[in-house]
Amino acid sequence: MKKRSKPTKTSDGVRTEYDFSGAVRNKYATRYREGTNVVLLDPDVAKAFPDSEAVNHALRNILDALPARTTRRKTRTA
Repeated sequence: MKKRSKPTKTSDGVRTEYDFSGAVRNKYATRYREGTNVVLLDPDVAKAFPDSEAVNHALRNILDALPARTTRRKTRTA
């Protein structure tokens, strides 16, 4: 059985077989900074909603049923 040779690394510790020549630095940084609203639903709840449109419709109905808020929300600044 032949022993595998250890992969060679460059001075910055990256293996030589990795090619990052076409990479773009911080490609998604702006989008990430804007934030995200990903919400994970439990499986039993997800069964009740076929798509995001159905979830949005249900949540809007709940918001319409709530009494109006008298206090203002603080706006987040970057």
